[in-house]
Amino acid sequence: MEKNKTGKYLKYAIGEIILVMIGILLALQVNNWNQQRIASNKEELLLKALHDEFVKNKAQLEKVIATHELAMASTQYVIAQFPIDPKKINLDTFYEKKNYWARSYTFNPSQGVIRSLVNTSSFELISNTELRRLLVSWEDVLADYKEEEELAKKDNWDFLIAELTPSLGWDHDYEDERVDINFLSTLQFETVFFRRESHLKDILGSGNDSSQKTELEQIKNTIDRIIELSKPANQ
Repeated sequence: MEKNKTGKYLKYAIGEIILVMIGILLALQVNNWNQQRIASNKEELLLKALHDEFVKNKAQLEKVIATHELAMASTQYVIAQFPIDPKKINLDTFYEKKNYWARSYTFNPSQGVIRSLVNTSSFELISNTELRRLLVSWEDVLADYKEEEELAKKDNWDFLIAELTPSLGWDHDYEDERVDINFLSTLQFETVFFRRESHLKDILGSGNDSSQKTELEQIKNTIDRIIELSKPANQ
């Protein structure tokens, strides 16, 4: 009898222990599910903010590129007139089509969201490996692209515009008697526009080996992939 009671007691105790362990495991599992759900919700909020930021950045980059292309068209129009004969060229048309050659608009993207992600523990919430890699490399990709823009902008102000102003004035008003219209026929004038064209080719990637990805292509591709990988599920 005593042995039977002891055996039943042991079975009961073991059963209780098993039930407690199952309860603990279930509680841990539920807690894990809750933590994963909370992390997933946070990730969705972060991805939406990132997506919105880079959609705006893409729109800004497109405006910047359009400005560079306008400057290129204006610059190449002037180059197509070389060598210029000031007595034969239509100065009104020349002034109008040359007017955009020095336009300088640099890309300055919003980076509040991406910096808060990369530089804080929130980065661990991003589950997509490719997106994590793109976010980490963003600063380098941006710096590579902006290097060409900043160089061109600095050269515009430090050299190109400074070369033209003493002879043509600030507004290039060809009806002003003080303007040296013959300067248009000089090698100095031509050099300014060839140099400007070279800078714009570097920015737009039109002067590079087509087998190599340019800085502009790299940053456009990076922005597009970040937008795609951070796109909300309902879009």
